[in-house]
Amino acid sequence: MVVIREYVSETEAHIARSVLEANEIPAVVLRDNASGMLPSMHIMFPVRLAVRDADASRALAILDAPYEDDGDFDFSGDDFPNGLR
Repeated sequence: MVVIREYVSETEAHIARSVLEANEIPAVVLRDNASGMLPSMHIMFPVRLAVRDADASRALAILDAPYEDDGDFDFSGDDFPNGLR
């Protein structure tokens, strides 16, 4: 495993991990904050995102790619269950 990014926010790290896993790249979030009891530890020990060494360059390319809206999602309500908006 190799650390490819460091984050101050654990939420950001988990979002990045989800993006990678959606692209079939296994990833893990590593943190040193006393199991959540000392969240201020992120200042000294950032949350790290790690992937397999063989996936590192592809993972970075995915995370660095600009967001492009493909227009597949319809915000009119048809894509929501039971007409929720």
